Amino acid sequence: MIGAAATLLLGALGAPNATAYSGTGRVAGDVVSTTFYEAIDALTVADEDRTGYVHAAYRHWTDANGCNARKDVIISEAIDAPAVGPGCTLTGGVWFSPYDDVTVTDASGLDVDHLVPLAEN
Repeated sequence: MIGAAATLLLGALGAPNATAYSGTGRVAGDVVSTTFYEAIDALTVADEDRTGYVHAAYRHWTDANGCNARKDVIISEAIDAPAVGPGCTLTGGVWFSPYDDVTVTDASGLDVDHLVPLAEN
């Protein structure tokens, strides 16, 4: 619920300024109670900087099971795993999206993306 008290795990967010933010001498990994809006206000805003980002450095690797990264994620996120055939063809399987409360039964209807864009890593 927005505006309700939330628990923020600073270490999980990778907050480099966890001590400065908490104001109590805590270090990254400490749990701090704060509100949603306080946590948003504490975020650093900076101009975009893509120095060093090279898209070609992030290929869709194919591994021992013959699947690329997208299909490996789809397989690992299934609540009922699909059968993996030759060339990593997927049949069957069930996935659930907690974001919109939807159940998907066809892997071709799924998208895989980064919560943090590769260029921001």
